[in-house]
Amino acid sequence: MTKEELLSSAGLLIQPSKQVSAEYGRKREQLAADMNRIMGERPDIEYMVGGNRAMMDDNHRNHARFLESLFSLYSPSEFVETVLWVFRAYRSHGFQLTYWPAQLDTWVELLRSELSPEAMDEIYPFYRWMIVNQHSFVLLSDSFVPADAAVPKH
Repeated sequence: MTKEELLSSAGLLIQPSKQVSAEYGRKREQLAADMNRIMGERPDIEYMVGGNRAMMDDNHRNHARFLESLFSLYSPSEFVETVLWVFRAYRSHGFQLTYWPAQLDTWVELLRSELSPEAMDEIYPFYRWMIVNQHSFVLLSDSFVPADAAVPKH
């Protein structure tokens, strides 16, 4: 999938209602704390995060803050660009590809247990989009070349 196709598919997502965004916001800190505890208890976590547990904890807090802001003012391009940046940045710090499916599946389980059914109905499509597109995130982040990268002279 190309970046343009990702943007197009992200454009089909519907911004959650103000009530749902507010519910997520009220629970954001506890959700991130629960994510850190649950993921931290995994026997394979050191491998998945390249020994960067503190970075993982920060990622979960940042994830919750980012999605709270995204749910309040949805921008497909911001969503796509941020997810691609996360894949590049965290992989460069030793995070393994197995981390993202484990993390996203855990977020979904946690959200199902902590959010109202109405909130989950509006928020789950964003998580499903991230889960479904993981392979594309990997390919696109692997092929990323910054716009200001030096062009080799032949």
